[in-house]
Order: sequence, then C-alpha cells, then structure tokens
Amino acid sequence: MSDAHGTPDHRTPATPPPARTLRLFGTTWVDHSRGYAARRLGVAVGSLAAAAAACFVLRFAYQGLQIAAVGGFVSLLVVVMFAVCSALAFGHTWGSFSTRPDPARQSSLRGLLSIGFVGSLLAYFFRSLTEAPGEKLHRAEYEQAREEYDRRVTRRSGNPSRKRRRRDA
Repeated sequence: MSDAHGTPDHRTPATPPPARTLRLFGTTWVDHSRGYAARRLGVAVGSLAAAAAACFVLRFAYQGLQIAAVGGFVSLLVVVMFAVCSALAFGHTWGSFSTRPDPARQSSLRGLLSIGFVGSLLAYFFRSLTEAPGEKLHRAEYEQAREEYDRRVTRRSGNPSRKRRRRDA
C-alpha cells in the first residue's frame, strides 16, 4: 500500500491480504465454486480449438508458399521458424504460470511470442487440464503476502506504553 506520492504505508492492515481473482474464471484460487470446472473445461477446449484453427491458417500460408514456388529452402525456413518460435513461446508461457516474467524480457520477446502463438495456446490447453492457468502463481504470491502480514502482526504485539525503560549507566 502507498499514498498518492508513492510513499509506502507502514501501518499494519486490519485484515490479511485477500486472494486475487483468476482471469477468465470469475473466482479465486481458494474458491472453486460457481462453475470453476466448467470454465476450466471451456478454457481447455477454447485454447485447443484456437490452436487447431491457427494451424489450419498456417497450412494455407504454407500452401501459398508452394503456389508461389519460392523453393524448398524458404519453405523449410518458414516451417522451422514457426516450430522454434512455437516451442519457445510454449516454454515461456508455461514458465509464466509459476513465476512472474521479467517485464524487460517480456517486451523483448514480444515478436517471438507473436510468431509462436500456437505454442502459447497449447501451453494454456495443457495447464488448464490440471488447474487454471496462473493459479499456482496466485497461490504462491498469496502465501508470501500472508507470511509478510503474519510477520508484521506478530512483531507488533504488546502494549508499547508498558515497555520497561533501560537505565543509562
């Protein structure tokens, strides 16, 4: 917490930090009610359908290269480029489900992630089979915030007016 000038607020909040909601799920990682399983299934089916549609579009692009007769080397380069970018995008997206990515690295990889969007969609599909994408990250951040809250609360226990004063010798 901070004020309008960015100065941190060192007062102890009265309540522990709330659990953040998961994007696209309308609930928190703590509360798996109100259609959580159906939403997770919807994300899995939607991401797999989007990946299949993207592969279908990429197939048309590849056929366009064959019709243009650009040669086998260029066609191979395009296929390898999409495969490598998709693999890197999959790895980056999968890793971002458990740790917050560095913003500078994220902006430098924006083009690569755009080309490898099929890999990102597949990462969403596979993660949604076990849990909501980003649920593990929210859980870890909440536990860390809860530990910090507990440390602040226990450290400030006791009445400071009853504190014994040390005599200077």
